[in-house]
Amino acid sequence: MTSPLANPSFRWLFSAQISSLVGVGLLTVALSLAAYRIGGAQAAGQLLGLLLALKMVAYVGLAPLAEMLLAGLSRKAALVSLDLGRMLLLVPMAFTSNLWHIAGLSFVFFALSAGFTPLYQAVIPDVVPEEDVYARALSWSRIAYTLEAVLSPVIAGALLTVVAGHALFLVAALAFAGSMAAVLMARFPAQVAATTDKPFWQRASRGLVIYLRTPRLRGVFLLNLALSLAMAWILVNTVVYAGVRLGASETYLPVLMGFYGLGAAVGAGLVPRLVKSLAERRTMSMGTFLFAAVGCVFAALPAPTLAALAVIWIGFGLASSLVLTPGGLVLTRSAQKQDRAAVFAAQFSLSHAGWLVAYPLAGWMAVWLSLETAMLVLSLMCVATTFVALRVWPAHDPLARAHAHPELPDDHPHLLDARASGPDHRHVHAYVIDDLHPSWSYGIT
Repeated sequence: MTSPLANPSFRWLFSAQISSLVGVGLLTVALSLAAYRIGGAQAAGQLLGLLLALKMVAYVGLAPLAEMLLAGLSRKAALVSLDLGRMLLLVPMAFTSNLWHIAGLSFVFFALSAGFTPLYQAVIPDVVPEEDVYARALSWSRIAYTLEAVLSPVIAGALLTVVAGHALFLVAALAFAGSMAAVLMARFPAQVAATTDKPFWQRASRGLVIYLRTPRLRGVFLLNLALSLAMAWILVNTVVYAGVRLGASETYLPVLMGFYGLGAAVGAGLVPRLVKSLAERRTMSMGTFLFAAVGCVFAALPAPTLAALAVIWIGFGLASSLVLTPGGLVLTRSAQKQDRAAVFAAQFSLSHAGWLVAYPLAGWMAVWLSLETAMLVLSLMCVATTFVALRVWPAHDPLARAHAHPELPDDHPHLLDARASGPDHRHVHAYVIDDLHPSWSYGIT
């Protein structure tokens, strides 16, 4: 299998992704320090919760709208502009101690990120069109996300030995300057013009409509939701577990999350081969079942040793990558080129809506029950949601589907290369939701 890193444009875009992820990671640490500086020990958690809630509102509510507004622009110009905007927003954050100034600037920053990330994800399958190579590109992308989550606090800690906390905003701004430079160096394939002759809300909701009318994409959403229900425990309660059960959150949180990152990197590396032999549906559901199984084992152990916890957290990381990595392949196969950005934006919005439910649920259940019981209940919810996903996403799900277009004239462009036959123009091609195929059963007899 050819490495995507052999493609110069992907190398530049991957470099842009890494720079952008480092910038977001440093911003998260800087916001945490700013919340503590402004609110003190008593109110820091509430202030940071407000800032992260604004992030989720921007991601869930604005991603489809941002995609529609950017649809008429050059993709390179749009990505560069979004990076430039994020870079400029970080500069005033470094010089203000007003909560509402930081909150307002953060919300605009997250709104720009809601436009950047789905557009970047939609560009990659055009830059790396070969499916096997694209599968490996998704693995590299997932590894980058995982390593950023593990390394950003380490990088921030090293920087804080030589700069003040507010200076992290400026260092993050430099990371976005690096992302912008890398995007400028990449060569973008010619893009297919999007439809612009429809009412505003039809264009804004196009990605969501395609997503919700495609069974396999509904299955992807439910599998992502299943994972988020259990994985939220890891992201919310690992710090609590490290402090309450192991006695030192500062010591053991980095250790446990480091093992999680190791497992996630291993899982991402396995995904291309698994997808090739098992396909996306079985690979992703195997990941949710594995995560739930590891969660149940963890909940049943009375007093696990650090070695046992290392294996468990590696298992959590591996399982999460099996679910999260193949999604880009499914999205790319399920939309026309001109609709990919809209579908990626819908995925971005819906997946964060799932996390918006899962995060508070994991925190509340750990308080109401216990840490271990909360993981057990969330793991069982993960299993139940996975079974629903497997019902929604059919096991027999061919990309090409035979269907008919009796409403089209004989000389319609859609029929020219389709080898249609009969008076109803029956033919076979990769079936996706679009203007000519408005529902999953349209033309299927």
